[in-house]
Amino acid sequence: MNRILKLFLVLTILSTFAFAQGSAGTNAKFEYRSLIDMQTAGILEKGYVGVGIDVMPKGVVITQIEVGVFNNFSFGISYGGANIIGAGEIDFYPLPGVYAKGRIFDEAEMMPAIAIGFDSQGKGEFHSELNRYQIKSPGFFITTSKNFELLGYFSIHAMLNYTLERDDSDKDANLVLGVEKTVGGKVSLYGEYDFALNDNNPLSLGEGKGYLNFGVRWSIAEGFTVGLDLRDVLSNQKINTFSADRALFVEFIAPIF
Repeated sequence: MNRILKLFLVLTILSTFAFAQGSAGTNAKFEYRSLIDMQTAGILEKGYVGVGIDVMPKGVVITQIEVGVFNNFSFGISYGGANIIGAGEIDFYPLPGVYAKGRIFDEAEMMPAIAIGFDSQGKGEFHSELNRYQIKSPGFFITTSKNFELLGYFSIHAMLNYTLERDDSDKDANLVLGVEKTVGGKVSLYGEYDFALNDNNPLSLGEGKGYLNFGVRWSIAEGFTVGLDLRDVLSNQKINTFSADRALFVEFIAPIF
């Protein structure tokens, strides 16, 4: 993880020489489509492709490719595994993740944007005995986002989701709330609270406190955004003995035609 932090510091220093046009800050050229783990109502613009990478503890690396194929609709595919960074045998995920999202209502002055979609990509290690990821995938979701001008921009998000990872006998729907605040032209701060209503029974990995996550994103160049995430600040997971997971996020967006 020290190498990850050093890489992040190098990238932030380089950002002083680049005009930021990623997906963070008031100068953002692209909509952000997620916070840390929750989906927003943001959509990748038609004719663009986005490549995102999450680097998490225990050598977990997840790569996603997303394409904006129509106005207000994008889809993608992702894949990863544990122990990719480190030594020893790599534990690849059993299946690729698939993703699709369509915005059914654009944001208006008195109305938030609303999007629906499906995302089968969870985060962290995959637990084969429970047939689930450490952080369950959203599955089917509906999400809403509203932006306000407040020393830049302040955004509020909510997501209702129903995951297909239910072999731990927790089959409830779930609710996630999130916020985003721009800090100048290049930086955004994120926060989200996952109630984890689908991860709080005796067989689940969660203890019932929910997942509180924080993140920062920095647009360092044309289409290029990096970030740091803190997951599970409340130590909700039974398998963790520490207070938060530190992770690196990298995203690059470019036109395809």
